[in-house]
Amino acid sequence: MDRRKFLSRTAASTAFVGMGGLALNSCKNSSKKHITILHTNDVHSHIDPFPLNHSLYPNLGGIARRATLVANIRKENPCTLLFDAGDIFQGTPYFNFYGGELEFKLMSMLRYDAATIGNHDFDNGLDGLASQLPFARFNFLSANYDFSNTLLDGLVDPYKIYTLEGIKVGVFGLGIELKGLVTKKLYKETVYLNPIEVAQDISLKLKETEKCDIIICLSHLGYQYKNPQKPDDLKLAAQTENIDLIIGGHTHTFLDRPTIVLNRKEQQTLVNQVGCFGVNLGRVDFYFDNAQTKSSEGVSIKV
Repeated sequence: MDRRKFLSRTAASTAFVGMGGLALNSCKNSSKKHITILHTNDVHSHIDPFPLNHSLYPNLGGIARRATLVANIRKENPCTLLFDAGDIFQGTPYFNFYGGELEFKLMSMLRYDAATIGNHDFDNGLDGLASQLPFARFNFLSANYDFSNTLLDGLVDPYKIYTLEGIKVGVFGLGIELKGLVTKKLYKETVYLNPIEVAQDISLKLKETEKCDIIICLSHLGYQYKNPQKPDDLKLAAQTENIDLIIGGHTHTFLDRPTIVLNRKEQQTLVNQVGCFGVNLGRVDFYFDNAQTKSSEGVSIKV
C-alpha cells in the first residue's frame, strides 16, 4: 500500500477528471462487508506539492495527488468515507487571498464527507468561517463547541450517520479549548464543553439509540500531552467506551499506523493521525463477517 502503487494507475494531472466515482450504494454484495475510512488533518491550506528541494517533505503532498489516491481507493472499494480532523485553514497565501473558499471547493471536489473544526479555522473569525461554508459540500461536525449564540448556530452538527451496505457509521467531532489559544474576538460566544464527557454521552447515543456499527470521532484535541489535566486523544480513548476510531489532529503527529488503546471497558480503540500539510493520507479498513464480527486495520499512505 504505497504511493507508487496508486499513482501508477492515474496521472496526478488528471486527478479531477471524473471525480464523481462510484456511488456508495454500489458496494459489492458479499458475505464479508468492507468499509474504508480515509482521512487528513492539519492540511493548513497546502494545495500544491512541496518542492523537490524541501528539507522535510521533498515532492510530497498536493491536493491533485491526494485526489488520485482517493479516486483509486474508491474504485477499489466504493464503500469509502473521507474525513478531515480540522485546521483546514492558514498556512499558505491561498488562504490569505481566498479566505478558505479554495480549500472548501477543492475538498468538495474530492467529495469529503465531513470535517471537524480546528483552532486555525477561526483565524478569520466566525464571520469569515461562516461566509465560506456555502462553498463546502460536506458536513461540519462539532459536539463540544456550543454555537447557539453565534453565526454558526444551525450550521454545524454534533454528529452525522452514514449508511453503507447496511453498515451504520456514526461520526462526531470534538474541538480543542479555544481560550488562551485563539483570540476571544475571533470565536466570540462559542462555548467550550468538556470533550471527554461529551464524547461519552454522544458515543453512547450513537451506539444504543442510533444502533451504529462503527463510531468515529474527528478530534482536534491533539494526540498526547504530558499534562494529565489536558484532554488528548489517548486520554479520550482510555476514558470512554463505544468509540472504534479517533481521527486526530492539532499536534501534527505522524503515525505510520493507528495506536491501539484499551478503553474503560478493556476494548480496543484505534487512534490515528497523519501529520500535517497533506503529505499523508490515513486509511483504516473495517471488516464485518457473516456474524457481524468487526475487525480493522490501518496504514498511513505517502501522497
